[in-house]
Amino acid sequence: MNRRTLLALLSAATLAPTLLSLAPHTEEAFAQGIDPNAILNDPEAPISGNPKGDLTIVAFLDYNCPFCKKAEPDLLRLVKSDGRIRLVHKDWPILGEASVYGAQLALAAKYQGRYDDVHRALMGIPGRKIPKERMLEAVSASGVDMARLEADRTAHQSEIAALLQRNLDQADALGLQGTPVFLIGPLKVAAALDYDGFKQAVAQARAKGRS
Repeated sequence: MNRRTLLALLSAATLAPTLLSLAPHTEEAFAQGIDPNAILNDPEAPISGNPKGDLTIVAFLDYNCPFCKKAEPDLLRLVKSDGRIRLVHKDWPILGEASVYGAQLALAAKYQGRYDDVHRALMGIPGRKIPKERMLEAVSASGVDMARLEADRTAHQSEIAALLQRNLDQADALGLQGTPVFLIGPLKVAAALDYDGFKQAVAQARAKGRS
């Protein structure tokens, strides 16, 4: 899906071997007029893990991306076992209208403190091209207040659309080509890592920070 198509969807929907690259992603962002602090510290972006952790991972994901779903359990396992990682979720729905809908559901759940539950429910649906009805079924099974979820999705539609637009702009500024992408400290990793891969990347990022 190209950028123009996604922008239209956002407007219409507002109701393996591990390759690690030491990418200067903050410089790329500055060159495109994006403040790196906005990527790392957007006050509307959901955060998991340790909010005061010594390392930030920014995850650009789509709920219709099978590679994102493959990486998700190992990412969450590492965040939990490490205890010092701040995980920033960037919902980046580039794989169709249903992806935008899924992102809206997850971000609406934030207003009842249930983003993580809905995020895990959507990531737990196997495959790609997941229909909206299947997403709703999974979200409902997560135990969230569905009436409030729909009310918040409507009441906060402008804030949700604005956040998705910021995520899109940031991904463009960073030159991201598809999901998943993980910014792990100074590392940009465009791959579905396993647990050992994430652990290695975190160790490299911390070592880079000390050098």
